[in-house]
Amino acid sequence: MNFSFTEEQEELRSYVRRWLEEKHPTTKVRELMETDRGYDPAQWKEIAGLGWQGTLIPEEYGGSGFGFLELVILLEEQGRALFCAPFFSTAVLATNALLLAGSDDQKSEWLPRIAAGDAVATVALVEPGRGWDPEDVETSARRDGEGWVIQGVKSYVLDGHVADLLITSARTDHGLTLFCVPADSDGVTRRRLETMDMTRKQAEVVFDGVRVPDRAVLGEVGGARPVLDRLADLASVALAAEQVGGAERCMEMAVEYAKVRHQFGRPIGSFQAIKHKCADMLVQVESARSAAYYAGWAAAEDEDELRIVAPLAKSYCSEAYFFCAAENIQVHGGIGFTWEHDAHLYFKRAKSSELMFGDPAYHREILAARLGL
Repeated sequence: MNFSFTEEQEELRSYVRRWLEEKHPTTKVRELMETDRGYDPAQWKEIAGLGWQGTLIPEEYGGSGFGFLELVILLEEQGRALFCAPFFSTAVLATNALLLAGSDDQKSEWLPRIAAGDAVATVALVEPGRGWDPEDVETSARRDGEGWVIQGVKSYVLDGHVADLLITSARTDHGLTLFCVPADSDGVTRRRLETMDMTRKQAEVVFDGVRVPDRAVLGEVGGARPVLDRLADLASVALAAEQVGGAERCMEMAVEYAKVRHQFGRPIGSFQAIKHKCADMLVQVESARSAAYYAGWAAAEDEDELRIVAPLAKSYCSEAYFFCAAENIQVHGGIGFTWEHDAHLYFKRAKSSELMFGDPAYHREILAARLGL
């Protein structure tokens, strides 16, 4: 195992960071988070030209043909910048679902469009008042002639209000099944939700008698559970990488402020209490980075160990990010609580990311079960 990134991967990191610093500063974040769409279509096409959306997509489908480690780098840098775009929903969730279970026709229809920036896609799994466990799904799909009729409501759907493709889970007579549903299908209605984290849009999606043909089934009828388990692990690792980037940026903000803010005639960073806070943040960031990178390696190499390290990385990185975001506000003092300061943007992203795909306690339960404890 190589514990360091290659020279080419570090070049990718440097380029992505420069692009985000130049074209997606926090002023752009504040501009986009106030919009209903939540992202800039021109930037979406631009990053498609850079190959971002196609990171995991094979070249035969118009993608970049990279691997999961390159995705980890992209997401870490996006986390630093609070990147506002349907990247996670499209390039992580929907793309992995298609790669894991999609037919050749489904891949040929959607992956080239995703890679080119011509389509936004997402996965709709969670339902109002229910948890992240696939067993909680109550949305139904019943046989009707040559197709299926889907009935149910999904909530907390990332970018569901702007997606062109909705990959949704539903119960059939044969068990839990995944369906590819074009968002413009009759019976589909979408409503953007007002959430704490305005930098990452979520929506409620209603499937009211939505008819889809047999070819809309993703994978096998009744065979969604192993696909969803694998997808959850990959999504957890991807989100952990993003959380590392956000935590690191919070630490940097705190250290920078501690150097320039003077009190009693000296920088506040010279006081022991502030030193301890910054040191604790550094420990959290580096530990989270190690967990996320190792999990990223396991995902890239398709290791069985991913089942263990994915929930571990998600639980630890969630807590590390939230800790650093909260401590960053404490170091800044009163100004950190104001709407005008960027610290609260990271705090809200940290909290929403902590709860996404299940909170740390939920993932520790998964880890314990997989270890047989």
